[in-house]
Amino acid sequence: MKGDLFSSEHMVQPATAPGMTVENAKCIRYAVHGEMLARQGAMVAYRGNLQFERKGQGMGGMLKRAVTGEGLPLMAVHGQGEAWFAHEAQNCFIVDVEPGDEFTVNGRNVLCFDASLAYRISTVKGAGIAGGGLFNSVFTGHGRLGLVCEGNPLVIPVSADFPVYVDTDAVVGWTAGLGTSLHRSQSIGSMLRGGSGEAVQLMLQGSGYVVVRPSEATPQKAQQH
Repeated sequence: MKGDLFSSEHMVQPATAPGMTVENAKCIRYAVHGEMLARQGAMVAYRGNLQFERKGQGMGGMLKRAVTGEGLPLMAVHGQGEAWFAHEAQNCFIVDVEPGDEFTVNGRNVLCFDASLAYRISTVKGAGIAGGGLFNSVFTGHGRLGLVCEGNPLVIPVSADFPVYVDTDAVVGWTAGLGTSLHRSQSIGSMLRGGSGEAVQLMLQGSGYVVVRPSEATPQKAQQH
């Protein structure tokens, strides 16, 4: 079958450098030379000499989900080759973590990341269960972090003069230097009358950026991810 039967925009070209790149809006390509990590089940294709190893289910082998408190199982990918990662046709994007930086992210949005990045489970201060859960994952070090969300992500600057209020079901993550607290935008009287459906938000203050997806996760859908 001739390659010219296919549109050039869909043809995969050889990798030009090791590491992570966005193949298209729905998929990340990783040229593996050693080791990288990804969420279990996210690999959709690969070529080369690669091995996929399930990580243990201890705290080091999963990322906490902010919505449900459940774990996101991880796998390690070893060897030399190329692998493509995707999750339910969600949009993919990459965050570059530099030395001294940290990025806090909801575990359900993690697709894959460099093995050079360290991560820990952290309590979301001021959020509580009403703010979408108690835990997020904090990435530090130097490397690239591949994320997914429904729709194109919104990256909103946060400054000391302009805090940002985010729906707790829509927030993806935020940069270091931002403080979090729970903000109630409805009065008790309004809530008793049925309210607007937007009673509580996560308020972020400081200097940095917050990433938001243009959709909200229902509890039933969040439990499926």
